[in-house]
Formats: sequence, structure tokens, C-alpha cells
Amino acid sequence: MTGTAGELRIVELRQYTLRPGRRDELIGLFEREFVESQEEAGIRLLGLFRDLERPDRFVWLRGFPDMEARAESLAAFYERHEAWKRHGPAANATMIDSDDVLLLRPVTGDLAREGARPSGDGEGDGDGVIGLTVNGFRDAEELDTHVRAFTPRTGAPRTGTPPLATLRTEPAANSYPRLPVREGEHVFVRLARYPDEAACRAHGPTLVLAPTARSALR
Repeated sequence: MTGTAGELRIVELRQYTLRPGRRDELIGLFEREFVESQEEAGIRLLGLFRDLERPDRFVWLRGFPDMEARAESLAAFYERHEAWKRHGPAANATMIDSDDVLLLRPVTGDLAREGARPSGDGEGDGDGVIGLTVNGFRDAEELDTHVRAFTPRTGAPRTGTPPLATLRTEPAANSYPRLPVREGEHVFVRLARYPDEAACRAHGPTLVLAPTARSALR
């Protein structure tokens, strides 16, 4: 499996709370050991980010063709791949919490068509800033109503630029229970690209994110 082509119908939004001062340690390890190895297992790495408002938060996005493929790929990586066997304990040692995970499916946009992932050394940040906005709804019906009314133009930031992509909660049961996800939630997520941090903050997103050196989404 290559994990680099095809439509992505399932996206995980993962937000990790790390031990103080250890974010760069995790990012360096992640970009050296867990990028190609996850792709070998059929996982598409979409975005790797520093949360600019929370210095001990690491945020990332990964995608799968469907829920069945997700289960197969996650098992291949976490249960059988040598990279996780060797370096997983060191990664886990940097974390306080890794269970803040939203399971999503695309509404508009195609994150799979983002540019090629850089082959950098894991140091520094990538280009631009990503603003990620999460809106919660009371139930699936209210979320459905919002999705039906949404268009990329009406959901655009005040710059008039349509969002890069939008996603909504994937209601299917977690296909790999070994990794928890937030259940019983109904959210709509919007990603937008900005030239810099100030431009992003002006539009009040939930998360202000700086791409890491090897993030495809930037």
C-alpha cells in the first residue's frame, strides 16, 4: 500500500496535548520516523501543525479511503510496522493526552490533491498559516441543516477566499477501537489558508496552525 493516491472519504483531526517543552522533540521524531512508515501502511499524511496559541499542542490530519481501509491501515502501522515498535514508546513519552480525535468526512474540497509533502529535515515550519474552525451542533439533524445550507462562497473568510476544505462528523462506529475518538459529537470543520499569522487571527478560527517542515497542507 502506498497511501498517496485516491479519494479520501475519512479524515482524522488529531489534537495532542504534550508534556511541557517537548513539542519539537515529538515533531522531530514524527517527521523522521512516522511519515513514510504510515504511508507504507496505506495512511495519507495530510497536515502536521504547531498550534500557535498553545505551545504544548501538536495537531495533525490523516486520511483514508474508507472506514474498512482505516482499520486495516491502522492495524498495519500500530501492530506490525517496525517504526512504531521501535519509536512508539518514545513518542508516547512526550504526550499527556492523545485521545482528542474527531472522525470526519469531507463536504467540500479535496485534501488529497494538496501539494507533494516536502522531504525536509523536520526542523522549523512550513509556509503560511492554516486556520481551522470547528462548529458544534446539538444533533445530527441540526448539523445536516447546516451542511445543506453551506456553500464554499458563503463560508468564505472575510477575504472572500473560499475555504480550502470543509468536513463534517463521520457517524460510523470507530473501526479501530484501540485508538479512541470523540463520540456523540456533531461538528462542522472549515480549513482556510492565510499568508501569515496576523491574517489568520483576524478571522477568529478555533485553531491557528503553523505547518511543520514536512506538512503537505500548508
